[in-house]
Amino acid sequence: MEVIFKFRKLKLSHKIGNLRFLVLHPGIFVGVVFLFFLSFSPSLAQVDQSRSSERVRVLVTTDGEIDDECSLVRFLLYTNEFDVEGIITSSSQYHWQGHKWAGDNWTQPYLDAYKEVYPNLIQHDARYPSPNYLQSRTLLGNVAAEGEMEQITPGSELIVKVLLDESDMRPIWLQAWGGTNTIARALKTIEEKHPERMSSVASKIRLYLIWEQDETYQNYIKPHWGKYGILTIISDQFIAYFYNWKQFLPRQQQEYLVGTWMNEHILTHHGPLCSLYKAHENGDFRSEGDSPAFFHTIPTGLRSLESPDYGGWGGRYVRVRSNTWMDPVPVQDYNYPEGRWWTKSAWGRNRMKLEIPNDSLLKTYMEPMYRWIAPIQNDFAARADWCVKPYSEANHPPVVRLKSDINITAAAGQKLVLDGQESFDPDGDELSFKWYHDREAGSYRGNIDVPDKIRSKTKLLIPIDAQAGNTIHMIFEVSDSGLPTLTRYQRVVINLK
Repeated sequence: MEVIFKFRKLKLSHKIGNLRFLVLHPGIFVGVVFLFFLSFSPSLAQVDQSRSSERVRVLVTTDGEIDDECSLVRFLLYTNEFDVEGIITSSSQYHWQGHKWAGDNWTQPYLDAYKEVYPNLIQHDARYPSPNYLQSRTLLGNVAAEGEMEQITPGSELIVKVLLDESDMRPIWLQAWGGTNTIARALKTIEEKHPERMSSVASKIRLYLIWEQDETYQNYIKPHWGKYGILTIISDQFIAYFYNWKQFLPRQQQEYLVGTWMNEHILTHHGPLCSLYKAHENGDFRSEGDSPAFFHTIPTGLRSLESPDYGGWGGRYVRVRSNTWMDPVPVQDYNYPEGRWWTKSAWGRNRMKLEIPNDSLLKTYMEPMYRWIAPIQNDFAARADWCVKPYSEANHPPVVRLKSDINITAAAGQKLVLDGQESFDPDGDELSFKWYHDREAGSYRGNIDVPDKIRSKTKLLIPIDAQAGNTIHMIFEVSDSGLPTLTRYQRVVINLK
């Protein structure tokens, strides 16, 4: 059976099973089209349910610092990409009630502005959560003092409820943009009231900490929950997006953060939410030190959620101990501290304080994060457009698809075909392609010759010196010709036998 839908602007042609369809305006018609398909194809319903079950769950705790406010603007524009379980105001070593405090209700203007742009956002993606839903999930956590975790708060109770919910066993990324104290309070409640549930709860938790901004991770979470091996990323690389970015970022990346770029693409004529973004007076990017926590969960195709050492928009990390991952320090035989990874001990932060001109080691340390600044900022700019433009006048990311597997077992000397010809652009834009070897992510450190590296299909010869047990990571990068240019990826992992 062939069904053709004609909308305002031809977007793409695709086929599922025996259904052929043209998708023109998914932001508006996705619900109608999807229900229409379900009436013809039960198998399609199963596919959609599978995709839904794979969506990432995130819960943010934030201390309301000015860069948290900047991060929140961007975060709200990405809430279509994951299931938001909560936005909880917490405290930190820098901010608490009565000390440089933004106010218990500092998130409200941003939620109000999101409500205003929401009707336009859902033209671009119907998965954006309703303003009422986000409002109901935005609560006050433990904010009375730095590291305070004795009080049971609305925010901690929400975390408890989410973690104890057995109807949804998907992993949930608990992000600490400030201190971990509200998370710690929730875990302590579970330990006190439901000790028999600790193991199953821990199996759902993934932690991404922007430094350890209080002592509750070391004093409570690690001693009481460490035995469960909770995957924990503690980031110092986030300083690539920190206040001092002009000190160490290469000029090529700085071009996307200066006032001329920010004013044109984000700050002016992009609606009430982007107008709240607290850049410098001249429009220069100020800081979004917390954004890497959710950059890590954006489904770009880099597969960084599978392992922190794969690398992606949220940085690349190495396993330091147990299931704790930290920044790869470019110093041979470096000894990571046993205690907190924070402003007094984190390698990058302390290196930055030395103010070494053109510090090559610091740039090497930051590279796994700043290498993505151009595509990340362009993606931000597109979503700023989504706040004010109709679907037909804005740009949307390309869809990357491979005919070949994304996990391959091969032997030295074997020839492989990597085929991304089914990739497409929802706006009908021309696509450009790039294949490259991600040497840092794999264990094979030699060179990989990639013929046809700028075509959608390439042949790959596994080097004869590759050893059994080695891994080779290849990245397929696809960019569109729209404005701003948007990029997505597919990581292919080759396991040598």
